[in-house]
Amino acid sequence: MTTSSSERGVSLGMPELPAPAYPDDVRARLETDAREVIARYPDSRSALLPLLHLVQSEEGHVTRTGMQFCADVLGLTTAEVTAVATFYTMYRRRPSGDYQVGVCTNTLCAVMGGDAIFEELQEHLGVGNGETTGDGKVTLEHIECNAACDFAPVVMVNWEFFDNQTPDSAKSLVDDLRAGRPVTPTRGARMCTFKETARVLAGFPDEREGAVESGGSAGPASLVGLKLAKGETSSARVVHPRGEAARTAAPHEPSPSEHLSSHDAPQDTSASDPAHPAGPTAEEGE
Repeated sequence: MTTSSSERGVSLGMPELPAPAYPDDVRARLETDAREVIARYPDSRSALLPLLHLVQSEEGHVTRTGMQFCADVLGLTTAEVTAVATFYTMYRRRPSGDYQVGVCTNTLCAVMGGDAIFEELQEHLGVGNGETTGDGKVTLEHIECNAACDFAPVVMVNWEFFDNQTPDSAKSLVDDLRAGRPVTPTRGARMCTFKETARVLAGFPDEREGAVESGGSAGPASLVGLKLAKGETSSARVVHPRGEAARTAAPHEPSPSEHLSSHDAPQDTSASDPAHPAGPTAEEGE
């Protein structure tokens, strides 16, 4: 059985028409904002990233019209703008929901329950990866890392952290978002829509009450390396090496050369532990 070029997603017809222009009032407003953004940089093309967030805040994703606008105000080609817009995953290329719900499925979050959360949310919402609910409220996606491993498993909504999640808490979260109930991240200010988030990322003030004061911070495990780099004394080991019972004596303050968690502590291996040999090595393909 053969498939036509159209079925394979290949167009052999006329080239795509130029992107439609913004309405005059929208373009005038965006040009005013764009001038403010461009003025922050010695080289105008350096403003491309925030300008892509700006046009994303207008329509909820980066359209061909938005990319043409960026090219026009920065004196770039649309190819140059497209190359950047398609490289960074924070720029959406198609319509999406008011709330971008990202579930971390990287190694640590996955084994702590991230895979289960993602699977249950897909079933609960009736959508797949990168898809949006019928009401246009939630777009679900898996994310490789949310950079918050000490709070695993982590879910992010419009780049705000929801730490230590479970399938049930994640389902309650998306239900609240779809119902319009107030939602506050574990670390950060109350939720706003994806368009509002995009405008903040473009460099404009966050108008939410208490947003600046509510900014989140890293957890203790994440800050150990920073403290050592500053020459500060780190806190005592929080997690004991695997198989080691908690000491009853008061823990000492470790030096920078000591291991700080079970993840990097020396472990018995097949080479050092005869009672647990590695076994035969499998041939490729077995």
